[in-house]
This record gives sequence, C-alpha cells and structure tokens, in this order.
Amino acid sequence: MSMSLNSTVAMGTSNALAIDARSLNALKYEAGQNNPEAVRETAKQLESLFMREMIKSMREATMKSGLLEGAQGNLGADMLDQQLSVTMSGQPGGLADAIARQLAKAMGGAAEDDGDDALPSTLSLAGRQGGFARYGGFVPGKGVAATSGVNTYAANAPSPQGLNDFVRSHAGAAERVAQASGIPAAYMLGQAGHETGWGKSEIRNADGSNSFNLFGIKAGKGWTGKVAEITTTEYIDGVPRKVVAKFRAYGSFEESFRDYAQLINNSPRYEKARAQTGSAQAYASELQKAGYATDPQYANKLNRAIQSTQRVQDSQA
Repeated sequence: MSMSLNSTVAMGTSNALAIDARSLNALKYEAGQNNPEAVRETAKQLESLFMREMIKSMREATMKSGLLEGAQGNLGADMLDQQLSVTMSGQPGGLADAIARQLAKAMGGAAEDDGDDALPSTLSLAGRQGGFARYGGFVPGKGVAATSGVNTYAANAPSPQGLNDFVRSHAGAAERVAQASGIPAAYMLGQAGHETGWGKSEIRNADGSNSFNLFGIKAGKGWTGKVAEITTTEYIDGVPRKVVAKFRAYGSFEESFRDYAQLINNSPRYEKARAQTGSAQAYASELQKAGYATDPQYANKLNRAIQSTQRVQDSQA
C-alpha cells in the first residue's frame, strides 16, 4: 500500500471532502482492500456530503441581508459550508456509524461498531434489543472442577471491545468448554459477542463490578449464586418494553461459558438446538424457537454473529 494513498485518506479525515477525482479514487482503492480505516473514512465522507447539502439547503432557505451577496460572498459561504460539514461529520452515534456498519456488511465483514441491524447486544443499557435464557444451567459450587489455564480478571475488568479482540480474548475459554460440552466454540463466542455487543454492553453489578455474564442468562428461582439487577428490553407481544430483571453473576468469564454450556446441554428445552450443532443457522433457529430470546430476529442476528466469529477464527488460524 503506497504512502501517497494513505496520506490522501488521512488528509480527507482531517480537513477535506473527497470531491476531487484523485482523492475519491484513492479512497475507493483503500476501501477495496477491506481496510477498516478506509471504511470508516468513506462513511465519514458520505456523511460530510450529506451535511454539506443540508447546510446548503438551510442557507438557501434563509433570508439574505444583501451585505455579502455576489460571487465572492457565495464562494466564502460555500467554503464555510464545506468546512462545517467536515467538522460536524464523524461524531460518535452519528450517521457515519450507521453507514460504516452497512459498508462493512456489504464488503462481507462485520463492523466493529455493531448496530441493531448487524450484531446487536440484547442489553438495553446499550440501547439494543433481544432476549434472554429463562432457566436452568450451572449452580455455583456444585460439580465445578478447577480448570488449569483459566484467565483471571480484575473485578472491574471488561472484555476487550470489538469483534477481533473479543474473539481473541475469549477463544481459550470457549475452546476448553467446547471440548467438554460438544458445543462449537464459534457458536458460543458468536452468541457471547451478540449478547454483549462484542464487549461493549456487559452486565454489571450495582457497584459497577463485572458480573461476567456473557450470555444474558437470568437468575431464576433455582439460582443460588450472585445476582446483577438491571433494566433491559424484552419483546412482549412483539412490542419492545423496558423491564427490570435479575441476571446471574459469575466469578470469571470461563464460568459464564460453562454455565451456558450446561444450560444448553441439561435443559430439555434446548434438545433440538443440541442436535443442530452442525449448522449455525439451524442452531440459532432452534434456540429462538425454544424461547432463548424474545427478539423476533434473534436467529438471523445470532447466525450473522457466528459467521463473523468463524471468519475471525479463520483469519487467525
């Protein structure tokens, strides 16, 4: 990749729109290399162009005083509009984020700022939608053998954020649990990533410490361990509603993987899902049918998360 192309993209990020052919061609080249930075810059440029047209329309709809009318005044206003559009674009939560996610999906990748239509977390504290497992699973202190090589985390330590780092961080624990449970590691990693927005929306205890609950498993009547209580989004009769719910809290992320595996393997509710571990789509579909989630699009979203996880694993192999 040439230095001139990188420089052009960097320049576009800071102070210009890619409206000349040279800058636009360089940006297209970088995006074609599946470069996340170029995808982000492309999204920012598109938002800038949109903002520029919006500002232009607002200016045309505003009454003029007559003081700055003329060719030079119009040129100055146009330059100001362009600079404003660049400055206003690319802000967190703006249009560029949504565009970047769609571009990443179209290029066959997964956006790391995963939005509702891509790989949403089911936690309402991140403004996303989904649903949660209802019952069953692991009971702390009963039949739990110490596992060598388990990663240890500080009480407030979150997962690394973003698809690649999330998968890499939890791969060891997922592989160990996969060997014991028969559930593919990619399926568990994909579902954990989906439930937490790839580490961006983890369930926390009242004191802010990590609950290590990667799968959104609720604390039912049979749960005797620690509990984290949060406000979440559930679909009731197809309508998303805010509810306060109690979720299980663990001592480590690996404990969360073990609890999930025991939930799937020990509950009759998920018997059909256990029989579909050869197909990510079928597995996700059976989980949804069994009521793991209330989001009507849960199976499709989970399948995309698993596919993204498998691509990361392939690239790291």
